[in-house]
Amino acid sequence: MSTTAETPVQTGLRQQVLVLYLASSALDARVVGWSTYDGTGETHPTTGDSDEPPYATGLDALKDGWRLFQASQLNPPHPGHEYDVSFLKHEFFFEKLV
Repeated sequence: MSTTAETPVQTGLRQQVLVLYLASSALDARVVGWSTYDGTGETHPTTGDSDEPPYATGLDALKDGWRLFQASQLNPPHPGHEYDVSFLKHEFFFEKLV
């Protein structure tokens, strides 16, 4: 079967996504928050379904075969807001194709 831009090849691969929030911008920093999504439909993770992170660090996820595809920008705080509490800013997206 030939393929064109209008006809994508169906490989059977599905994406799993792992979002890790780290204590700092370094991949070997401690995981402080996480989310998982399973495009295979084999598991149905939900927020808060585990007290322990799936990995201790982002580097551990890389060692286990997850591919890093996005890291959050490092934006300095505005003057006077260095100690404000806000969102978790060291966000890393990983994927596995299974």
